[in-house]
Amino acid sequence: MLTREEVDEHEERLRLMVRDLPDEKRKQFYALAKKKLKDPDTFAVLNYLFITGLHHFYLGRWFRGAINFTGFVVALILPFMGKDMLGLGIFLVIVASEMYALFHSQIIVQDYNNKVMENTLQQLQDNYHHDV
Repeated sequence: MLTREEVDEHEERLRLMVRDLPDEKRKQFYALAKKKLKDPDTFAVLNYLFITGLHHFYLGRWFRGAINFTGFVVALILPFMGKDMLGLGIFLVIVASEMYALFHSQIIVQDYNNKVMENTLQQLQDNYHHDV
């Protein structure tokens, strides 16, 4: 599980690394990262619709989003087949499994954005070493 302190420390280390970049590299960093960074508020809104898994798709977690969406569809279909309790059970499992994301959406997106920044920094360093 992610902790606020770990994620904040990681973000601060990344900010210091970005600050130490030469001006041109810093511009490149912000141009590249801006395209990939996600908004915590958008994630939170999508998370309120946790039964459809849209918040997973938003962060590019396609497999998990597909599992979530499929489970939701199955839970909707089962009552029409006379399996009310099974459908309700699947629905409750989805709700229970998504509660963490619902209450920790800010940290989840901050961690995601930290990884984006870290990958972008790595990409710039690789390009720099390749150019030299």
